[in-house]
Amino acid sequence: MTDRTKTGIRTGKDDGAAGKPRTKPAEVRLEELMAAAETLFLAQGVEATTISEIVEHAQVAKGTFYHYFESKADMLAALAQRYTASFLDQLQHAVNGCDADDWLARLRAWIRASIEIYAATYRTHDIVYTNHHHHDRENADKNAILEQLGAILDGGVRAGAWRLAHPPVTALLIYAGVHGATDHIIASPETDRAAFVDAVVDDCLRMLGVGT
Repeated sequence: MTDRTKTGIRTGKDDGAAGKPRTKPAEVRLEELMAAAETLFLAQGVEATTISEIVEHAQVAKGTFYHYFESKADMLAALAQRYTASFLDQLQHAVNGCDADDWLARLRAWIRASIEIYAATYRTHDIVYTNHHHHDRENADKNAILEQLGAILDGGVRAGAWRLAHPPVTALLIYAGVHGATDHIIASPETDRAAFVDAVVDDCLRMLGVGT
């Protein structure tokens, strides 16, 4: 994930196109602008997409783009933050579908959702994190995901569901393993996904010394 923690988005009022009354909230305009950019980036690539094409697709004036972003690179950083926020929300939704005190089920749900969401959105992931390197040490988005996973691991420790000597290390190993396993699914679509995901979940649980 990217190490960008702030996107520089300006959220003040949008003047819009000259002579046209403002009819949409700024948040809606911003989301439509970012959605238009994502669609075009996926269709033709970031480098090939111009700001003029983005605003035309979003049906806003070019001034609207520069109201929120300084450049296309600035927008790409905002899209990365948007992707991570959505990823975390979907993970939390999956976890919340389990009983609050069933830490085994909550961890299973987190691992499965991580794989399925990443596999379903990897094209967007690869675009918004195109300049990301896995060795980046200051990585706010990765850290946010690790924090979410760590909360599940810590909850399980407190409840006696498992014992961990070094929870942060366990979180890193699960995160890296799940990410790598999903890359395998993406690169090898012939893989029996259901069986493969089951195996990933089971091996992660064995790492914690619990039954599957």
